[in-house]
Amino acid sequence: KSPLQTIGEEQTQNPYTELLVLKAHHDIVRYLTGEKLLEFSGHTQKITAIITLPCLETCEEKNQLILTASADRTEWDCDTGRQVQKVSCFQSTVKCLAVLQRLDVWLSGGNDLCVWNRKLDLLCKTSHLFDTGISALIEIPKNCVVAAVGKELIIFRLVAPTEGSLGWDILEVKRLLDHQDNILSLLNVNDVSFVSGSHVGELIVWDTLGWTVQACERNFWDPSPQLDAQREIKLCQKPNDVSIRHLTWDEENVFVAVGRGLYVYNLQMKRVIACQKTAHDSSVLHVVRLPNRQVISCSEDGSVRIWELREKQQLSVEPVPTGFFNMWGFGRVNKQASHPVKKQQENATSCSLELIGDLIGHSSSVEMFLYFEDHGLVTCSADHLIILWKNGERESGLRSLKLFQKLEENGDLYLSV
Repeated sequence: KSPLQTIGEEQTQNPYTELLVLKAHHDIVRYLTGEKLLEFSGHTQKITAIITLPCLETCEEKNQLILTASADRTEWDCDTGRQVQKVSCFQSTVKCLAVLQRLDVWLSGGNDLCVWNRKLDLLCKTSHLFDTGISALIEIPKNCVVAAVGKELIIFRLVAPTEGSLGWDILEVKRLLDHQDNILSLLNVNDVSFVSGSHVGELIVWDTLGWTVQACERNFWDPSPQLDAQREIKLCQKPNDVSIRHLTWDEENVFVAVGRGLYVYNLQMKRVIACQKTAHDSSVLHVVRLPNRQVISCSEDGSVRIWELREKQQLSVEPVPTGFFNMWGFGRVNKQASHPVKKQQENATSCSLELIGDLIGHSSSVEMFLYFEDHGLVTCSADHLIILWKNGERESGLRSLKLFQKLEENGDLYLSV
């Protein structure tokens, strides 16, 4: 139903690589090297979340399952496209899903937090939370999960059945109330930290074990100190201009989609090290990190852009003069007083986000994309197009390699003396 456009002449080397794409409306389409294999058309309402449920090594059936969330509930067999089971007992739309593979259960988040097993049996659930419901879920250690509910982060602990208990239970452990507005994004960055972002541009780094604030950033629009007049302008900005819609990370940095901009927050320095305040003409909806310090972002304006994070050593500056006469260039500089300032500036490094490419092909909002390191990028847009993009330089190299292999097989490749 949706046309697919392929950029590049060469197909992937591995013919069995699959791209699973979530369409903008009710269907899921499964692609294999650009050809539609299966279409999952069991939903009656908009799909809000999708996740895979890996098979267990001890399980006889090795089929991988796909869980999709909507106002209904459907589980699919990934190999055949067959609808396995459907649950329609929810009182509200399911907004997010999470799989706890170690416990072999999965969770659904709406107005309630529900715990399910592989057979889609409801193991336990919380009481009604809020009208806003759970917008995001992530797993943290000690059998706990973090749920974003409005302005709050709620820590829940899953209790597995033991000899003394009859079944599963889910307990509320703690509520984190440091955000000033609704939380839109949640991300596990490593074993000791997770990050949350809100509607008014707050980024908070949390301790995964102690559930305390490690760092906080509320000044994305201008990392430098501002004058009173500038603060007044900032307060007049629309909340949508600073909403944190999506987060991704590498070993050192968190890449943050803030309104129309793209920011890089360094976890060790606890500050913004690079930014593009107007990376797109409209809100940035999705961002993904690539190898070689590159990142891709997409926007409501229909654009998809590739950026590169480049490190730049700041040049040493002259010491800051002190005293009335030194302010006008008279007298000698107090070198001892200005030494710490100079030392700090010499050690400081700044980075920049440089635009290195535009992917032009969509005519409407690009909602999200999937990146496969060996096979390319798939973008999904409100214009009903799913576009598969290839790395031109890489594909050219693959074609050359394939040509030499063919010549060698035919005996037409000779070494020059």
